[in-house]
Amino acid sequence: MSSVFETQKTIREILLKILENHSLEQLNKIPQGFNNNIIWNVAHCVAAQQTLVYKLSGLPTMVSEEFINKYRKGTKPEGDVSQAEVDEVKAFLISTLEKTKNDFASGLFVDYHEYTTSMGFTLSNVQDALDFNNYHEGIHTGIAMTLRKLV
Repeated sequence: MSSVFETQKTIREILLKILENHSLEQLNKIPQGFNNNIIWNVAHCVAAQQTLVYKLSGLPTMVSEEFINKYRKGTKPEGDVSQAEVDEVKAFLISTLEKTKNDFASGLFVDYHEYTTSMGFTLSNVQDALDFNNYHEGIHTGIAMTLRKLV
């Protein structure tokens, strides 16, 4: 089981490095032909993980409902984010991973509301959610890596 968390840790480290190596202006820039930016993709990963793993397990999230609504599927940047918001996203990349790992190890995830993603994956339990989440974060990491070449 630890491999799913090792994979997510690697993904999150890549995302953290991208955030640390770009200016606030670069993180907020939406290149021509795109409808989002680097910071939206990274924050979206946090919001999606909290939804897929915690909300669908009937558990409280570590991030606010406002954060989830701002970065959920189907949203796009509504304006530039501040450095404080970037710092919050950076902290969430680490804290949500650590808490999820601990909560999983302690057996917190008991119930799960089955969910079929827009890509057609059916998630029946928290293990499915964790596996799919890594795939999902991998996609958005690729998008962020593409965007960084355009900003």
